[in-house]
Amino acid sequence: MIDNISWLAIYPEITLLVMACVIALVDLGVKSARRTGTYVLTMLTLLVVAVMQGMYAASGNTFYGWGNMVVSDAMGNWLKCFATIAMMVTMVYGRPYAADRDMLRGGEFFTLSMLALLGMFVMISGNNFLVLYLGLELLTLSSYALVALRRDHTVSVEAAMKYFVLGAMASGFLLYGMSMLYGATGSLDIGEVFKAINSGQIKHQVLVFGLVFVVAGLAFKLGVVPFHMWVPDVYQGAPTAVTALIGGAPKLAAFAITIRLLVDGLLPLAIDWQQMLMVLAVCSLLVGNLAGLQQTNLKRMLAYSTISQMGFVLLGLMSGVVDGKVDPATVENAYSSAMFYVVTYVLTALASFGVILLLAREGFESEEIADLAGLNQRSPLYAGVMSICLFSMAGLPPLVGFYAKLSVLQALVASGSSLYIGLAVFAVIMSLIGAFYYLRVVKVMYFDAPITATSVSASLDVRVVLTINGALVLLLGILPGGLMALCADAVVRALAS
Repeated sequence: MIDNISWLAIYPEITLLVMACVIALVDLGVKSARRTGTYVLTMLTLLVVAVMQGMYAASGNTFYGWGNMVVSDAMGNWLKCFATIAMMVTMVYGRPYAADRDMLRGGEFFTLSMLALLGMFVMISGNNFLVLYLGLELLTLSSYALVALRRDHTVSVEAAMKYFVLGAMASGFLLYGMSMLYGATGSLDIGEVFKAINSGQIKHQVLVFGLVFVVAGLAFKLGVVPFHMWVPDVYQGAPTAVTALIGGAPKLAAFAITIRLLVDGLLPLAIDWQQMLMVLAVCSLLVGNLAGLQQTNLKRMLAYSTISQMGFVLLGLMSGVVDGKVDPATVENAYSSAMFYVVTYVLTALASFGVILLLAREGFESEEIADLAGLNQRSPLYAGVMSICLFSMAGLPPLVGFYAKLSVLQALVASGSSLYIGLAVFAVIMSLIGAFYYLRVVKVMYFDAPITATSVSASLDVRVVLTINGALVLLLGILPGGLMALCADAVVRALAS
């Protein structure tokens, strides 16, 4: 018999699933080319779900449902709330672009986006290997379809094929690693796996063999080197509205599944997986920043930027356990800094893609860095928002990206390990190199002659949301304490459960 707690744990997921089906049916009767009815219903659904998740998160309660397969805790609920808001923002930015390119012939854009969000929810809430995998597959299959939504656009279809083939391989890695861990521990439940490993009764070699495949699968989902091959091609080839979707909310889900698997389930093996994350982080910072210097395509540059930013997130995740010793203060500091980093990165990335979508016109993508030439003369507001985002990604104070980087570096230095302090120095050097390609775009916007004299126009909702988005990047940089405290509290409550 399923108890009330089980239903309570998944009310937001049920709401999202039911409404996604309802919207798919309602859309059959919508005649508007811009799918106004479908759009409004989708936004109302997402707003209700975001409020539900916010209320769950604010309560601070942790409870398990469906035979311990699902967990509802503060960290997961905040991440789901932020993911829902990120999806709403993506919809606002992406709808005009999608309508201009005949991507709204049916309601697939909205329905698939909601199903992708449902996959993120399942990934964030999963407390069982199979549940996590099902959520991951729901997200990735929806993403493949969204990338290929412009069926008549060869580049998009090619990007979707690359994404599908590489994604299938990564899913195979993750599933094989999970099967090895299941064979070794005899359980799919993350809590039971933790107890089995902590008992010390299982051969270490078998566990590490499974762990290697699990980390490889997670590395693909995070888009870090050497599993990054899909990121630049998919970012560049996908319709920009879909690129904004892939570059936003799914990062929160990827962070959550990493915490669920590596911290909640495999913490006794931290000394092994931290070494793997260290290699991935160093390679991502190196390749992401050096390759970013060579790019002329703005979306491809942001793809390499994402790779380097995820390298920073991995640095935060790998600094929680020092020399095999689990200190609660160090653990909280490390994982809360990584959570703060990924949340603020998503906020900044959304505004960046929002400006690119705004500048794109029918038949003109505005994807090249040169397309932003003289943007300040055409629209000081949008040039200002883009500059704030780029400065934040570069890590310049007083923007939120500076405090995100600072929190991760502080977690590394606070560990007291000479190796971690050396990694912090390396990360700073890589950030200085990376700052060049961000500042180059600012230079193009402010000092190059505009290639067109046309002014930049946008609907009221896009202008309002983009302005708020850019203002938050600045405001959270000036007053980062609230979000930092929220992340720290959420991580403490999640780990305590």
